[in-house]
Amino acid sequence: MTQAFHNDIVDRLTEIREAGLWKTETELTSPQASHVMTGEGRDLINLCANNYLGLADHPALIAAASEAMDTHGWGMASVRFICGTQDLHRQLEQRLAAFLGQDDAILFAACFDANGAVFEPLLGPEDAVISDALNHASIIDGIRLCKARRYRFANSDINELEARLREARDGGARHVMIATDGVFSMDGYLAKLPEIRALADRYDALVMVDDCHATGFMGPKGAGTPAHFGLRADILTGTLGKALGGGIGGYVAASQPVVDLLRQRARPYLFSNSLPPAVAAASLAALDLVEAGDDLRAKLFENTAYWRAGLEARGFDCLPGEHPIVPVMTYDARRAQELAARLLDLGVLVKGFVYPVVPEGRARIRTQMNAALSRADLDAALDAFERAKAASS
Repeated sequence: MTQAFHNDIVDRLTEIREAGLWKTETELTSPQASHVMTGEGRDLINLCANNYLGLADHPALIAAASEAMDTHGWGMASVRFICGTQDLHRQLEQRLAAFLGQDDAILFAACFDANGAVFEPLLGPEDAVISDALNHASIIDGIRLCKARRYRFANSDINELEARLREARDGGARHVMIATDGVFSMDGYLAKLPEIRALADRYDALVMVDDCHATGFMGPKGAGTPAHFGLRADILTGTLGKALGGGIGGYVAASQPVVDLLRQRARPYLFSNSLPPAVAAASLAALDLVEAGDDLRAKLFENTAYWRAGLEARGFDCLPGEHPIVPVMTYDARRAQELAARLLDLGVLVKGFVYPVVPEGRARIRTQMNAALSRADLDAALDAFERAKAASS
């Protein structure tokens, strides 16, 4: 490493610290759960995990993973088309497809890889993709990898979306795909899928939905935002790392020809190891719990309503919504980081979300509910928020 390069990196890190944008990691010594233990032995109420249904430490998932290691080994040491596919992988793909109402599904190491894989094989230079401005970074990066013409519309601005559709069609696009998050993860806002689907049908376009923050708990049986709105997406991407057990892995679910082409051409699939058998087995167990989990979903949304009402009664500025993501706005990055630090001292694990994760001037504490949190947990956390707010006044 040259000294000039080293100095440049150090200067950039200093700028990040001085701007109040430095991100810290909390070392945990316990399973992911409603309470977690830190390396210093502290018990914290956990309000920042994507563990919506509280399944990350569920005994059924742990047992399924353990049994799969006994019967199928630890890892595949290969990509799928060489010698990296086991019966568990296909069982999980078929189960996901049936759960989501699609023909088939294809597994990836993460949904970041799924979104990175989906556009390039399906769209060429004669096609167009239209993306919501607040889409997840993985969608943005995936679109950059394809050669289709790129259009963007302001978050959930249906009029601008129609303008972009008209522009793409007037420009002679062969195929047009609208790409959107089902739930925008920084805000907890649901995409306007009924309006998007209607426009897509009018302009003969496809709808691709990243449903990472909805699968498992939104809609009937937790089948996600399209199910929540009673409609169909042409392509669904999602994760096994949130409500479906909190592990790792992603997927694309779609029509059979789309999945078949991705299996032949998607680079993150062709050049990455298969998911470990234990992950596939635990995910199958998670789907059993999810499909029978109406009680968990009811508890999750009961917790969400109670938490949101409690924050607002204490004078916190929360973004509106119905989703278990409840952002507490500070707008200022330093205030967000300081509030998160005070809450940690008071026994509550949250994180400040600052640029570049959110736009400058839109810093926040993103709190997230899960079904495993008790009413006592929520009351203790609300008290901590009130105390932390008073300390900053």
